[in-house]
Amino acid sequence: VQLQACGGGLVQAGGSLRLSCAASGRTFTIDTMGWFRQAPGKEREFVAAIRWSRGSTHYADSVKGRLTISKDNAKKTAYLQMNSLKPEDTAVYYCAADRGRAILSVLFVARYYDYWGQGTQVTVSS
Repeated sequence: VQLQACGGGLVQAGGSLRLSCAASGRTFTIDTMGWFRQAPGKEREFVAAIRWSRGSTHYADSVKGRLTISKDNAKKTAYLQMNSLKPEDTAVYYCAADRGRAILSVLFVARYYDYWGQGTQVTVSS
């Protein structure tokens, strides 16, 4: 499976961006797609995830109500709609996919994801 993320950019605080993550290859193996982010000098952290078949979603507390994860099965693409952005949202955002190891209790743990995209930079100015 290959993942291609895009949609990052520079936006003012309070603005919006939509990230996309297109999957190709053996996409039928994907169980969950997620978004993680990594700010300079910090560890990679979980942002949101969506179960590919059921559509159930999960979010980090820090983004609930502002960021929304969704998917388009036909396009094999996951999206992250980012509203009311804050300077602390500045990071490189990575999409990831797993083949079923990321059960609910470890959904937020990066090492349980099998495939990773290249990352897209999001910068929020104050």
